[in-house]
Amino acid sequence: MLHLDEDARCVLREVKRIFQVHFPVVLDDGSVEVFVGNRVHHNIARGPAKGGIRYEPGATLDQTKALAMTMSWKTALMSLPFGGAAGSVRVDPHRMSSRELERLTRRFTTEISLLLGPERDIPAPDIGTGPQIMAWIMDTISMHQGFSVTASVTGKPIEAGGSVGRVEAAGRGLAIVLMHALRNTGLSLEGATVAVEGFGNVGRTCARLLGEAGCRVVAVSDSHDGWHCDRGLDLARLEAGKLAGGRMADANVPGESITREELLGLPVTVLVPASVESTINSSNASRVRARIVAEGANGPITPAAEAVLAEDGIVVVPDILANAGGVTVSYFEWVQDLQSFFWDEKEINAQLERAMLRASEQVWAYHARQRVPLREAAYLIAVGRVARAAKARGIYP
Repeated sequence: MLHLDEDARCVLREVKRIFQVHFPVVLDDGSVEVFVGNRVHHNIARGPAKGGIRYEPGATLDQTKALAMTMSWKTALMSLPFGGAAGSVRVDPHRMSSRELERLTRRFTTEISLLLGPERDIPAPDIGTGPQIMAWIMDTISMHQGFSVTASVTGKPIEAGGSVGRVEAAGRGLAIVLMHALRNTGLSLEGATVAVEGFGNVGRTCARLLGEAGCRVVAVSDSHDGWHCDRGLDLARLEAGKLAGGRMADANVPGESITREELLGLPVTVLVPASVESTINSSNASRVRARIVAEGANGPITPAAEAVLAEDGIVVVPDILANAGGVTVSYFEWVQDLQSFFWDEKEINAQLERAMLRASEQVWAYHARQRVPLREAAYLIAVGRVARAAKARGIYP
């Protein structure tokens, strides 16, 4: 549909660079373990590489390449001046002490440091990482440079140059896009029922904001268990129990235990898969009964599953739009660090809402004009922008 020539296609379908490292870390018991890490750049035609680093025992190079490409399209769709990158270390962070994680992070950062920098590649948190790990990355880069380089990473603690509003950004952006989707499909926000698979940072924030806007959140689940109540869940108590390290069943809130698979099949207005890839696949897609499915995670719906959802008339809001709030506020953080001038949270949230609604309106307009699914509309916009940037720059030499 974009009429890309074969030269553009062969450039865009490949990642620009792959950097894989094998690095040793001294564990607390004095033993040494060698870890595998990756940093991948897909395309930097529109600006420096941007993307998360995940610590995950099942992390693979192919997965990291796919995430890097996804970031190229996500930043382009949001009109951010970034290219796409992703990083990973094959490790279970829950099995390491804080000191071991710090040593691993600083050594991995050192190994890939020739790629990193505010004008080159700006990492951010992903699965298994968070503000503290970002602070260690930034500090390691700063020690190498001899001065503080706060703009070298985003998602940092506020005390280390982070931005207010960044922690909630992905969930807030998701809620904004979902409310826009409900309006566009003629569904009422008041009383709309919501099920959230993945009650982590993104899912919790999205659920809370949708509840405050008038929706009724009836089910949530995490990696351990789930909880369901048709009258609506007491999200504050569930969240307090979750953050205290307990299980949902111990939170003493009205409702009943539910499995993740049971949650995916609930007859709700909105279903939010917000945990990991391929949650909705060919084995369970036919059981989904939601009116709208919004991808809070990256790639939670497989292509085969999406075909099934389309046949059932279920609207899918794609990940490169639905969960782009995190990278959008990461962009705000990067800009603030470069300028050494910081905005208040009201301004951050207002700018985020403006950016998410602008992108959502563009996708829905393309969807209506070209009569294509929302995912295809989002990709047509994003790939077209990257392709035009690459063509304008040309090929050196």
